Amino acid sequence: MRNTKNKTGQELSYYGLSLLSYLKENHPERTGDKTFIEERADAAAETYSNAVKNGQTHIEAEKLASEVLYQGLHFSAYNTLVHILWNEFSAEIPEEMAKEIALQILTQCSEVLDKYDLSDDFASTSQYDELYTELTGTVEILLEDGLQ
Repeated sequence: MRNTKNKTGQELSYYGLSLLSYLKENHPERTGDKTFIEERADAAAETYSNAVKNGQTHIEAEKLASEVLYQGLHFSAYNTLVHILWNEFSAEIPEEMAKEIALQILTQCSEVLDKYDLSDDFASTSQYDELYTELTGTVEILLEDGLQ
């Protein structure tokens, strides 16, 4: 079984494990930020507890807790890079390597990413296509410069 202990040696909570799992899939660059994970998990647990104390159903409380847990994490620059590698560079990058390479080049794409307000609903904005195009160009340059 994997070690799910935090920096103080305590087991991660349900919310901590849920967030860690989500981060591994969508924001792997943040999986090492134990403070962030613990603070978000604690805030989600507190939100859930307060909602139940205030008479909301467990389903309503869980929905509120999830909103707190995943706030600001719905859009993933990492996943966008993975899709760019799959869609635009499938001849150069094997599909099974796309996630690893996306994680490697994520920091090299920060100048492009910093131009945009990457909110939770960013993928549904008109700027998403601009970001996609800019990232595609950046990836092409990185590949030409010998990324492997």
